[in-house]
This record gives sequence, structure tokens and C-alpha cells, in this order.
Amino acid sequence: MSVPTVVVHRDADVLAKAVAARIITRLVDVQSAKGSASIVLTGGTVGLATLAAIAATPARDAVDWRRLDVWWGDERFLPTGDEERNETGARQALLDHVDVDPERVHVMSGPDAGMTAEESADAYATELRKAARPEDHGPVPRFDVMLLGLGPDTHVASLFPGMPALYDTRPVVAVHGSPKPPPTRISLTLPTIQAAREVWVVAAGAEKSGAVRMALSDSGPFQVPAAGARGRGRTLFLLDRAAAAKIPLELGRPSSP
Repeated sequence: MSVPTVVVHRDADVLAKAVAARIITRLVDVQSAKGSASIVLTGGTVGLATLAAIAATPARDAVDWRRLDVWWGDERFLPTGDEERNETGARQALLDHVDVDPERVHVMSGPDAGMTAEESADAYATELRKAARPEDHGPVPRFDVMLLGLGPDTHVASLFPGMPALYDTRPVVAVHGSPKPPPTRISLTLPTIQAAREVWVVAAGAEKSGAVRMALSDSGPFQVPAAGARGRGRTLFLLDRAAAAKIPLELGRPSSP
């Protein structure tokens, strides 16, 4: 796994715009090199602000949206169209505004699909397996970019400290009894997160500063899930100044104006 690089921006607004620019550049570079690209989306305030920033910039047209596979790191087990679903937010912020191929937008099914949470997780794992290529050497694709938010309790995706999902080695898992509502969710597991070529953890706000510090420490991922959020080739912690306030000085803090 890669060693995290920390990049700090002035505030949450600048952070969202900077991450949007990074995403566009990364997707264009990958598509130029191999024809298509893949991204894993996250929800949350900064995650959705980032998607909205992509939609708002003319640079978005540099991406060939028809040649992009869109996945999610986790989803609230709620019916399609529910305002609390990450998919709903992503569609409103970005996907409804670009020419994505509907067949390449891979959603996690809710109860309206007639599935239990476990069945939804299994169905998503099957979809991931079908998308994996021989060179991926595993049951999931090596995603080009995986975006992850970070909770004040150090959770990433829907992997919460000390919960059974952290020990699960399947690609996707149903989460019950989430300490953050709604209680039932679907989430990628740590092995799937760690299969990504690049993992970008995005966080803003002083309430995230303690979680950022722990995520960059030597803590184990079962107590601090974000400590396991590492990409195979690259890991970025993209932060605003408030979220970076408690980072140990020895880690360094590259900063933008």
C-alpha cells in the first residue's frame, strides 16, 4: 500500500474546486492512456460539492463521459430517488448534467428492487466481479480513482470503528446498526478499497481534524477505519486547513494559498 501524501487547501470551497480539477485531470490522463476510466464516488457535503464543481466548470468537457465507469463506495439502503441516497445526490450534482452511459453507472440497489441488504451487497459484488479484468488480479476492478469522505469517528464508506464489516474480506458487505442513520447500508470493504490504484480521502472542517490525525497515524484500521484507506499506487489526503489543524508537523503539510 502507498504512503499518504497530504495536500491542504485554504477552505472547503477551494478544496472542492481543487479536487474537481484533480479528478478531471486524472480521468483525462487515464482515458488518454487506456481508453476508459473508472471512479468511485462518495457522498457528504464536500463530496457533493466536488461533483457540483465538476459540473460547473467548462473543463468537464475534456472528459469522455461515455467512457467512464461510475461506482459508489457505499450507499444508504433506501429506495431509489430517496434524498438521503448517495446516488441521488451524485445525480443531482453531476451525473444528470453530463453524458454518462447509463450502463456504466453502477448503483447499489435499495429495498425497492425487492432485495434484502445482503442480496444487494451480493449483487454489487457480482457486478464488480464482471467488471474486473485479468490484469486486475482479483474479484474487483483496480479503480482509477476512489473518493472517500471521512467521518469525525474515522469511518470511511460505511465502515465504522469496531464493527464487523471491518473484518469482512468479501468485496461488498451489508452494514446493520450503523451508528449514523440510516442504520442499514451497503459498503465496499477494506480489501476492495485497497485494490484501487488511487485512494483520495477528502475532508473539511475542524470537526474532522482529530480523525485526520488518527488516520495518518500508526493506528490499526479496525479501530480507525480511515487508517486502512490506502491505494495500491497512490493515497492522497485532500484537506482544508481546519481539517489539517492537528496533523503532526513531521508529516509535512503541502499547502495551497
